[in-house]
Amino acid sequence: MTSVAPTPPSVTARVPAKVNLELLVGAPRSDGYHPLSTVFHAVRLYDEVTVTRAQEWGVSVTGSQSLGVPLDESNLALRAARRLAELGGVEDAVHISIHKDIPVAGGMAGGSADAAATLVACDALWGLALPRTQLDQAASELGSDVPFLLAGGTSMGSGRGEILAPVLARGTYHWVFALSEGGLSTPDVYAECDRLRAGRRIPDPTPSPEMMQALRSGDPRALGPALTNDLQAAAISLMPALGDVLDAGLEFGALGGVVSGSGPTVAFLAEDHESALDLAVSLTASGAVQDVRRATGPAHGAQVLGASRTA
Repeated sequence: MTSVAPTPPSVTARVPAKVNLELLVGAPRSDGYHPLSTVFHAVRLYDEVTVTRAQEWGVSVTGSQSLGVPLDESNLALRAARRLAELGGVEDAVHISIHKDIPVAGGMAGGSADAAATLVACDALWGLALPRTQLDQAASELGSDVPFLLAGGTSMGSGRGEILAPVLARGTYHWVFALSEGGLSTPDVYAECDRLRAGRRIPDPTPSPEMMQALRSGDPRALGPALTNDLQAAAISLMPALGDVLDAGLEFGALGGVVSGSGPTVAFLAEDHESALDLAVSLTASGAVQDVRRATGPAHGAQVLGASRTA
């Protein structure tokens, strides 16, 4: 007689944050989206997402970065769970518990990260074992950053960011993230970018040779000057204090600094662990930022940590 493994009532997955090492933004298309050329880099700053079988759909959030996360149907993790249930023909509801350490509305794809973690956790909870292509397709339907948070590592993104290609990258990088009080709306930042560039001819975005060479070298001293974000001027326009934060980090010895995504988190690259620690201490003491985090990259994408099984 064949024994059947008991079904786990809950599964937990861990997912990293991302930083855009390079974010080049084209002119808006007819559908309102901007074509992008970006280099995604996953860093070891994590959210943990636990999905538990429940009588009804729901989501709850804890952790240092929980403020401002929606708890209704607009929550991207809840949308991810519902979409996967559709794909797998699952009728069971789940409750999603998110423990957040990734900044909210900070340009580090915290919502997208939680959606990616929910996809892999629900796939394990329901025993679907869906092909990776199906998970990737579901991820791209949810948002431009979600497919990368499934993959992790370092990748080039094109289209709206959802079309991924591997990057030949070497080395481990040490990052210091300066968190500012308040968030920035991604649509607002893109609108401001369009306003600032009005009347200019915007070339189609393509990866820069400087960034590709720096990643191949694995040398943080080459990568620092190559950090680029076309949305940075718009983010600073909407939140001028970000310019002061960038100046402070570079003055305190960062090899390079860049607003992450649509901001307002600022990512600083340090030469090594000790330099990152010194930079974090200096930024904290300066009072220019609300909070400072250190992390290394690249990191793996969303991964199941474990399942709690019935007896």
